[in-house]
Amino acid sequence: MPENPGQPQNPGPPDAAYDYVIVGGGTAGSVIASRLTEDPDVTVAVIEGGPSDIDRDDVLTLRRWLGLLGGDLDYGYTTTEQPRGNSHILHSRAKVLGGCSSHNTLISFKPLPGDWDEWAAAGAEGWDHKAMDPYFAKLRNNIVAVDEKDRNAIARDFVEAAQTATGVPRVEGFNKGPFKDGVGFFDLAYHPENNKRSSASVAYLHPHMEAGDRPNLTLLLETWAYKLDFVDGVRARGVHVRTKDGEETLISARREVIVCAGAVDTPRLLLHSGVGPKADLEKLGIPVVHDLPGVGENLLDHPESVIVWETDGPIPDNSAMDSDAGLFIQRDPEAAGPDLMFHFYQIPFTDNPERLGYEKPGHGVSMTPNIPKPRSRGRLYLTSANPEDKPALDFRYFTDEDDYDGQTLVDGIRIAREIAKTQPLAGWLKREVCPGPDVTGDEELSEYARKVAHTVYHPAGTCRMGAKGDELAVVDPELRVRGLRSIRIADASVFPMMPAVNPMIGVLMVGEKCAELLGGDA
Repeated sequence: MPENPGQPQNPGPPDAAYDYVIVGGGTAGSVIASRLTEDPDVTVAVIEGGPSDIDRDDVLTLRRWLGLLGGDLDYGYTTTEQPRGNSHILHSRAKVLGGCSSHNTLISFKPLPGDWDEWAAAGAEGWDHKAMDPYFAKLRNNIVAVDEKDRNAIARDFVEAAQTATGVPRVEGFNKGPFKDGVGFFDLAYHPENNKRSSASVAYLHPHMEAGDRPNLTLLLETWAYKLDFVDGVRARGVHVRTKDGEETLISARREVIVCAGAVDTPRLLLHSGVGPKADLEKLGIPVVHDLPGVGENLLDHPESVIVWETDGPIPDNSAMDSDAGLFIQRDPEAAGPDLMFHFYQIPFTDNPERLGYEKPGHGVSMTPNIPKPRSRGRLYLTSANPEDKPALDFRYFTDEDDYDGQTLVDGIRIAREIAKTQPLAGWLKREVCPGPDVTGDEELSEYARKVAHTVYHPAGTCRMGAKGDELAVVDPELRVRGLRSIRIADASVFPMMPAVNPMIGVLMVGEKCAELLGGDA
């Protein structure tokens, strides 16, 4: 093992050149870096703004995920004023190797067939479920069901009560086959024996960092990419970066630049590099390299609300990550999959209700009704030409014309209450804390649900994929940026639509496919 496996590996000289330069050592970037460097003749540099996660128990221990939110490993993006939603949401984005797979709960769902087929129908040729399913089998992460020892008694009783109250089937292993509804314990990318993550960095990069067996892989950690470099106005030549010590340099790519910085920082980097809507760039005084109007548009998320109960006493302490079980419901029989989802939290999740005057109980649990297929669409845009200024995130929550999103949360609160009245879960619960049993009308429930709405930290769609003739598509089905050369994007920003399930596995699969596309082109 190298003396300092947590330090930058094989650091190159300033102005170094590599075959491929990857911006972002996160969920997809880790996959692509590992796959490309399987060929010893290919050199790869990964530019990662955060530090290594090796020997960081605060990162690697899955159950400590809540402590990472808002901390020094969080970019902490805020949202613009949301007239129909919560304007105080902190959109956590991880600043550490492994990206958000080093930050989130590692709930692991293979996207449902309808999710992929929806992409293909929108112009992402070659991304239908038959084409994409094989990539799931290639993943190196340790994806397993929540271990028996981590199945908290109240979570077990939630599963039983939800099955009785809703009539959905009990699911053991959500990844064993497609489903339209069901309740059960999640699959997680973790190691149950020690509660350690099987994140993208752990699964794809740590083996090489610890063994020192990839001299062709360079990890430039705590290095911030602030501008892409183009020649002839169309070919990506490299990336301008700033190191932790303040040194600015150009990292050059002989073959391609692959941007994997996520649904916030990928469009942000493109915009500051002069790639985006021409009028917006000119207004800020940013020289236009390529007019690409779709950059920053189609901002997606999985909004959720919360209903909280006080329990009669303490809850048993065993858990994988305090939200180990969930429920899917298909309200519309014509839908391709579930259209309402719940996470069950073995903690009272009251951050947003407290802003409205609710008090956090000493002991409690929460259900978080979630919108699998939200219809509202937002937008990301720059507020200045300074790359250090954070972009504006306007999710436009609950602005869809038919109020489908808002009604989904109202339906969710009503169903959650039915589950709470059902044994054996009912035996644990002392009282409903928020919104409270007196809040019963649709309008009251909608107002509460929207005001305390939160995010499941799933921003996506801001550089969406589409057919080659789609003017608002940012990348084509080969993930190449339209109108430019030697640059691709591979992260959640390319999602044309939101999968109904937690998207991390989908991002890993995007990484696997991107690596294959690059290898084929090479």
